[in-house]
Amino acid sequence: MLVIADTQANPAFVAADLLAQAEHGVDSQVILLCESQAFAEAVNSAVTQQIQTLTRANIINQSLQHSSIILCSSRAEMIRIVNEYAPEHLIINRIDAADWVDEIINAGTIFLGSYAAESMGDYVTGSNHVLPTNGYARNHSGLSTCDFLKTINIQSISDTGVHQLGSAAEILAKIEGLDAHANAIRLRLNALEGI
Repeated sequence: MLVIADTQANPAFVAADLLAQAEHGVDSQVILLCESQAFAEAVNSAVTQQIQTLTRANIINQSLQHSSIILCSSRAEMIRIVNEYAPEHLIINRIDAADWVDEIINAGTIFLGSYAAESMGDYVTGSNHVLPTNGYARNHSGLSTCDFLKTINIQSISDTGVHQLGSAAEILAKIEGLDAHANAIRLRLNALEGI
């Protein structure tokens, strides 16, 4: 899980979200991106306080050994980190959370705003919970009904389409050494040209 938070975010909420993911297992990793050292310290303090009451504290402590709070100097830096890391879960706990969505190209699922706890997504929001882990969000989306459907591409090409695209297709066919492909296109182009 990766969380982006501004100084308006509630440090206790951010800490709770990080801990909720960290309790999954000793190999879990959680990351917080923020711009304020004081906010980072407040979240760290909230983590320390909340962990004392949790039954899976031993697992969480091991998970936190390979987790991080990263101080960033700009929005661009945060976006770059998110898209390179490709988190399974991304929480954007900022006042301007919705403004960030268009720049995120690699995340399994995104939670927006202060009250958007990832735990809600686990149990009640109806969102998909079969998500790409270990950075696979760079290449894959969460499981959806589309994964169980068979689709057929249907292509209708008009004479105008052949006129506009035929020469390019013919050139590509010749580059590949597929003369019959090129011929199938050339015959149509010739027919359009009255040859």
